[in-house]
Order: sequence, then structure tokens, then C-alpha cells
Amino acid sequence: MTATNRRTFLGAAGLLAVSGRLARAAASDRVRVGVIGIKSRGHDLVKEFARNKGAEVVALCDIDDSLFANPVKSVEDIGGKAPRTEKDFRRLLDDKSIDAVVIATPDHWHALLAVMACQAGKDVYTEKPASHNVVEGRRMVEAARKYNRVVQLGTQRRSMPHVKEAVEHVQSGALGKVGMARAWIHQQRKPIGHGQPGEVPKGVDYAMWQGPALDRPFYPNRFHYNWHWFWNWGTGELGNNGIHGLDVARWGLGVEAPLRVSSGGGKYVFDDDQEVPDTQVVTWEFPNACMVWEHRMWSKHGNEGSGFGIAFYGDKGTLIVDQKGWHVEDGEKAEGQSSGGQEAHVQNFLDCVHSRNKPNADIEIGHLSTRLCHLGNIAYRVGRKLTFDGAREAFVNDAEADKLLSREYSSRFEMPSQV
Repeated sequence: MTATNRRTFLGAAGLLAVSGRLARAAASDRVRVGVIGIKSRGHDLVKEFARNKGAEVVALCDIDDSLFANPVKSVEDIGGKAPRTEKDFRRLLDDKSIDAVVIATPDHWHALLAVMACQAGKDVYTEKPASHNVVEGRRMVEAARKYNRVVQLGTQRRSMPHVKEAVEHVQSGALGKVGMARAWIHQQRKPIGHGQPGEVPKGVDYAMWQGPALDRPFYPNRFHYNWHWFWNWGTGELGNNGIHGLDVARWGLGVEAPLRVSSGGGKYVFDDDQEVPDTQVVTWEFPNACMVWEHRMWSKHGNEGSGFGIAFYGDKGTLIVDQKGWHVEDGEKAEGQSSGGQEAHVQNFLDCVHSRNKPNADIEIGHLSTRLCHLGNIAYRVGRKLTFDGAREAFVNDAEADKLLSREYSSRFEMPSQV
């Protein structure tokens, strides 16, 4: 797409968004859904939406022909009717019969697709992290508000009753003064090796896959899933899994923008092509507490008895949220069992499509939590502690770090400065 055509499309898409576009407002109507990105996580969401009696999956979109068969069969098996398939997402946005889109693409596509969908009058359910960088995340919030769209981030713990209970317990004062929250993940991933440039697989539109990202030659070990570990397309383990834990930690502490952020770590174990750290510790400093993230991609020995979790440390007790639920240690005993998850999160989104209320993980909530991931990665990449101005969403007297708040775009697509 040329620059002129790209801008023309963005302008035309904006004209499609009219106040209260959703014509089928009755609670009994099914929300017609198109899913963009259908590998692994996308396929999971295809099935989740197809199983929901309030939704109908009518279209699937991906740049890889080899991925369509299983998700199409899933929809047909669940609902009795196969969805149509497309390789160009714009066909879904142009289709006025589609009410909402689900975005499960690589990180570098999340924000632009969400903005364009809002401009086209679609509600949006997008996978985490919200964006590839801070500026794009803010554009998502602006587009959702300007076009009156429901935009839900796929941080499903926001819809889990036991996580809400845990947060309420933290905020009740039962732990005393909470001075620190910590989130972590420790697991054994496999190295991706040292690759060589190769031929783009048959049936793959690699240019569309790269989309707004700068052109990079095709390497088989940098494509499906492994894109997570390269800054051009992904956000590392901090953006991949950190967003889940940090969102709950930020929720429990009731904080928004940090004053300062620092990060240490590096590639200490993996000898491969990954650019992101296999080991990372990040600290965000707020006025009355700090937040810490830790990951090891090569060791499954966890913290607080769990490979993934969130802990709130108070002077009267410690509350731990893990895969089993939540419980308090070193204080007045309290606990809750794990409950809910993806199904409840999707239902919340669909309910809000009808009610026009903000969903549990509204995009502004999602942006503020994803922003923590971006700030941590920037501190790691520049190698020093950074001071952040939350009102401006910029660093204080640090032009080098500020450059990483956004990105350079390809000639195909770019995020507009005004949505």
C-alpha cells in the first residue's frame, strides 16, 4: 500500500464510524465477529467466541494459508457453519455486517489494527500486550474514545472473581501498609538457535505480516511465535507474560504512572539469535510503593512456591495470587480459590458491545499496564534508571529513551499522529 493510499484508507475508515453504529442493539442478538490472526492463541479465541451463544464467528483472517483449516473446522463443528476466510484484514473492516474484531496478531500489529477497526466502526477485543510501544497505546485509547468503541484487552484476570477478591483484600487494609508488589514468571523455554535467511513459505504474505514494522529478511526461526524475541515485532517476555502479572499488581496497588524505572539482566543462558533478555528484573518506583518484575526463561524454579504469580507485601501480611487462587501468609489468614477466566472475559466484552459500558479490561486500563512493560524494556535497552513524566508520557531530559516510546514505520502502514 502506498503512503497516499494508506492515508486515504485511514480517512475513509473514519467516515464509517458513526455514533452508536451497532444497529442490532437488542440483547438477544448475536455479535458478528471476525478474528484476525488465528494461530495458537488466535485459534483459542476463535473457539471461545464460537462457543459463546451471544456471538457468531463469521470471518477469519491470516497471512498464512496453512493456518486456516483447523480454525475453520472448529467454527463449523461448534456452530454448524464455516466462516469465510481472508488474507487482507481490510476486507473485514470494510464489511459493515461485522460488529467486532478479535486481534491475535504479533504485537507490532495490535495498535494499528485496533485504531483502524475503531475508525471502521468495529468494537475490538485485542490480545495482550495492548501495543508495541507507548505512543501506539495512547493512540488506541484516543481512537476508542473518539469513535465510541468498546475495546477490551485480553488480560483475562480482570474478569476472574478470585483475582478481584484478592485485590479487594489488598485494598481493604488487611495487609497493613503495602510497600511492594512483585510479579514473576519462571519457565524453561527452548533456545531458537542461529538461523539463516530462507525462502518465505508458500502461501505466506510476509510483507503483510511485517506490516507497519521495518523490513527484515525472512528467517524461519524469527517467524511464528519466535517474533516475540525481537524488538522489531515483539516486546520480550516482559510484554508477553509480564503484562498479566503487572496488570494485577498495578490494580492492587492502585497506581498509574511510575516516577522512576530501572532494569537489569541480559542474555545469560541462551546462545541464539534472540535480542531480548532471557533474564530480567525491573523495578518501578511510585510515590508510596514499588513494583518489581522478574523472569527467567531458562529455569522453572519459581518464587513463593509458584512458577507464575503476584505477591503484595504489607507490614501485616503478604498476599499471594497464583494459579491455584490467592492466600495470605504471615498475617490474618484468608484465601480464595481460582475461578473464571477466558470465558468470563469474552462474555464481559460481548455484554459491553450491547450495553456500551466500558469492559473490565478497558483499553485505558490495558494501556496503563502495558506502559509499564514498555518502560521496563526501554530502561533495559538504554541501560540506566529513567525518570518518567506520566502527564506527558515522556522521560525527563532523555532524548535517547524518548525515541523508544515510538517506532520508525515501514512504507506500507504507519500509525497516524491523529486518529
